[in-house]
Amino acid sequence: MNHSLSNPRYRGIFPVAPTTFTEAGALDLDSQKRCLDFMIDSGVDGICILANFSEQFLLSDDEREVLTRTALEHVAGRVPVIVTTTHFSTTVCIERSRRAQAMGAAMLMVMPPYHGATFRVPEAKIFEFYAQLSDAVSIPIMVQDAPASGTVLSAAFLAKMATEIEQLSYFKIETPGAASKLRELIRLGGEAIEGPWDGEEAITLLADLDAGATGAMTGGAFADGIRPIIEAHRNGDADLAFTLYQHWLPLINHENRQAGFLAAKALMKEGGVIACDAPRHPWPAMHPEVRKGLLDIARRLDPLVLRWAR
Repeated sequence: MNHSLSNPRYRGIFPVAPTTFTEAGALDLDSQKRCLDFMIDSGVDGICILANFSEQFLLSDDEREVLTRTALEHVAGRVPVIVTTTHFSTTVCIERSRRAQAMGAAMLMVMPPYHGATFRVPEAKIFEFYAQLSDAVSIPIMVQDAPASGTVLSAAFLAKMATEIEQLSYFKIETPGAASKLRELIRLGGEAIEGPWDGEEAITLLADLDAGATGAMTGGAFADGIRPIIEAHRNGDADLAFTLYQHWLPLINHENRQAGFLAAKALMKEGGVIACDAPRHPWPAMHPEVRKGLLDIARRLDPLVLRWAR
């Protein structure tokens, strides 16, 4: 069966799982497993691990292996798991990706090669990077098109890769004007764009769904709030989608603009899902007032995260 824009393997909400640490900064695998169980109970269609919102840039390679194996074994096929395998080196990215596939990853999420503020490679080398990765694996690859990479990926270039590189078929668009880019990507790539997805904590979700997005990669704490928006939109109920989005937008906005990747862990800690919500040094802890604002908004909305472990 051919997978395509109109017949995708994966769609819906695939939030990013945070990485849980102890106060001392060690991996807390018991909390990690509870986090995954909670996310599945909250109604996710799948989970993404080792993303930037998982603090992947604060993890060692050995820890990535432990987390990948722990997550895939614990999820045990209940939902598909996307594993982020981003690395500047084509060889290292391929090795990470092959190991993730062997452990049971459903998809790979990979940013274009970049390092720091200035180390970039030309478009032809980006194409080769993804082409060689595709040749080495047999599961879909999602291009993470995010400002963090500092790499401009035009809709035309993304569509060309989708058309010419076998496994490259999903796109998480997080750049400014995401809806316009999604629309142009679908116009240029057509059925080769199997998964045009929204990112950035659903801050542009409604516009992106209107533009043709079929998936969303959000924060991990309240899929029970966001999934119904996606489903209402898919069912053609624009009024319900708008009303639900309006309801949850203050929390989405606070996560995206104020609390960042610590929001999910703060909510999970408050609800007793995980033991500790500290980031890894040197990332600063969330400001107490930002946390207070986050929890105040969340309590008004009563997401499952605040009740799941009670």
